[in-house]
Amino acid sequence: MPSLFDPIQLGAIHAPNRVLMAPLTRGRATAAHVPTPIMGDYYAQRAAAGLIISEATGISREGLGWPNAPGLWTAEQVEAWKPVVEKIHRAGGRIVAQLWHMGRLSRPDVIGMQPLSSSATTAPPRPGHVGPNPYAEARPATRDDIARVLDDYTSATRNALAAGFDGVQLHAANGYLIDQFLRDNSNFRDDDYGGAPENRTRLLREATLRLIAEAGADRTAVRLSPNGEVQGCDDSDPESVFVPAAKWLGEQGIAFLELRESKPASTFRPSDVPPLSPEIRKVYAGPLILNEAYRLESAQADLDSGVADGIAFGRPFLANPDLVERLRIGAPLNKPDVATFYTNGPEGYVDYPALGEVAA
Repeated sequence: MPSLFDPIQLGAIHAPNRVLMAPLTRGRATAAHVPTPIMGDYYAQRAAAGLIISEATGISREGLGWPNAPGLWTAEQVEAWKPVVEKIHRAGGRIVAQLWHMGRLSRPDVIGMQPLSSSATTAPPRPGHVGPNPYAEARPATRDDIARVLDDYTSATRNALAAGFDGVQLHAANGYLIDQFLRDNSNFRDDDYGGAPENRTRLLREATLRLIAEAGADRTAVRLSPNGEVQGCDDSDPESVFVPAAKWLGEQGIAFLELRESKPASTFRPSDVPPLSPEIRKVYAGPLILNEAYRLESAQADLDSGVADGIAFGRPFLANPDLVERLRIGAPLNKPDVATFYTNGPEGYVDYPALGEVAA
């Protein structure tokens, strides 16, 4: 069986190891969602990852309701991404852009309009939130809305390639727009985008094909979160939705499929719902990347079992720019500073020490 430190081919991308950097929203772009130079420093520090999956990046003004997260819908954003991606490549890294539409989780105070979703629903506030719910009731997407969103995925993919990214990943997880279509507690439509699982996966399939048409299947990846409730999205029978969806994605020949599977020990939306990766592995033959609350031993165990081909690490990469080497030699890990996850400065972003360095 391969080790975490063996190379793997992810479609057209040759990854020198199987330790991927998971997408991590950090909020270091401008208020206009334009990437900043410090983002290049941050990612270049972590270029030893087999592959970096970028922080979630908005495909449109409507779909990006997180302050200071980056976008890919304007020429200014594309030009600002270019030196960031170039710095990663100069450091020997590879990066794909994760394309994001937040759906009903786009806050009106950020986007300046009513959010869009599969149905007229309202997302619950984040755990620990104090005060009124910042989310508003979404308006159900019309056919014209869906056509426009698909066009936005096409444009964002084209922009990502123009900025120099090595590929793209469709964010179809974590309770965002496509997940809102997938799940039966947030999708109450009675047209061919609602009802039966085959209909609820329609937007996922159409968006994936838009990415493939621009980037090629071998530079297109997809992220799903198939088990448990996340940000208010849940399903009464997830196996009937996500297993056929994974099978279809495999038939398209995508570069890899990433599953963020909640666990009881997860720091983000823990769940005791059993993972679906063993069932998905039976129908999906492409590279399967698992994500959530992994350590070296558990990561290698899932590679050994054959259920995973690689592991995406989130918070450990946040605090350890040299995570691959630390895992390789069994060195202790820095602890992340939660208070600086989404602040604007360098603190808790580019100042975590590598091995042999002294903390600032």
